[in-house]
Amino acid sequence: MTVVWPVSVLRRAVLTWGLLAACLAGCGGTSAGPAADGAWHVYPGESIQAALDRAAANATSKRVVVHAGTYRPSRPAQALVWLNRRHDGITLEALGRVVLTAENPELAAAAEESFPAIVNHVVYFGDGISARTVLRGFTITGANRFQTRSDDPGPIEPNRPRLGKQNLLFFYCDGGGIKVFGRSYPRIERVVVTGNVASPCGAGLSIQHLGFQQDAVRIRDSIFRENRCQVTGSAIDVLPGSRAEITNCLFVGNVANTGEDTVSPPGKLYNAEHGSGALTVFPGSRVQMTRCTLTGNWNGIDDKGQGNSYTDSIFWHNTLGGGKAPQGRYELDILDAKNVAGCLFGGATVDLRGTIDAGSNRLDAPDPQFDEKFHPRCPDYSDVGYRAAENLVPTRSKQR
Repeated sequence: MTVVWPVSVLRRAVLTWGLLAACLAGCGGTSAGPAADGAWHVYPGESIQAALDRAAANATSKRVVVHAGTYRPSRPAQALVWLNRRHDGITLEALGRVVLTAENPELAAAAEESFPAIVNHVVYFGDGISARTVLRGFTITGANRFQTRSDDPGPIEPNRPRLGKQNLLFFYCDGGGIKVFGRSYPRIERVVVTGNVASPCGAGLSIQHLGFQQDAVRIRDSIFRENRCQVTGSAIDVLPGSRAEITNCLFVGNVANTGEDTVSPPGKLYNAEHGSGALTVFPGSRVQMTRCTLTGNWNGIDDKGQGNSYTDSIFWHNTLGGGKAPQGRYELDILDAKNVAGCLFGGATVDLRGTIDAGSNRLDAPDPQFDEKFHPRCPDYSDVGYRAAENLVPTRSKQR
């Protein structure tokens, strides 16, 4: 027997299937093409990675705008968001308050030490990324020592086997908030990197250029707050042969050396006596820091590079507890201090190695009298240190 459906029923069925198809296409993804403004727009419940991949395949529309909300991983993976060579030239920016988190408590195993994180890195920048690639305006949080070496749902770094000798522990485990690897020189602007935990190093940001120093990672107008790592570089870890430029950034409440040094050879522990800083710069790395503020961290900066530059910055009472080291805290531990100039210091031990020129810096500066934005009220600091960019208002860290 043949059933003849009324036209009205068929019409409703077509509409229903059309709506279902639209939902399936949109849920976890983005629209088929860029919007009228030329950008790919991502809303809560949609996939940032899908938008990045579409922008990568488009010759002209290279801007991805993520709208206010919290975005978390939908499966265990090496990163929540990743950009490698094919994504070069994309601007990924937040519109409103956008939180990128490594956490998904519904999928994470509650018994694991890494709970509730389910990705190694929140954001990954891989080989082949130039300064045309920009990350702007996000809060990046929630990393907690999760590690997977599975390439599912696809390798975040297709070029890794061709980049020579590497420390894979650092590739997979460093850089809980942001990992930069290989020939990768993104611009990172107006981000808040907070509440990330890493083992061994670089809870906020890890830079691993493998000696490819043709350009630098540029970080500006950003906040690194309350990140914690087991060994070195609680906020930023600049691994050997890497390069960074850091401008107008705030470092507060970051703690290194929370556990045993499982990386260094036995008997040769790195910074064994006093521990490492919010920023760690390894031998052979190049750093230029301008107008930054470091306060209330477990140590300020340790730098074993040559000729690195620190200018017009504030180092104030980086005496926070929470780490493990037999000797006391310091503001700056630097071998080659000839390019340290215009900085103001105050703390328990200002110049750990006695290398800083007291004529070019103030080693006994007055209290900066920070306000709620960590802007100094004291007139002596009018031309130095961090000033908050629009939409970045930190909450003062409590001393622990």
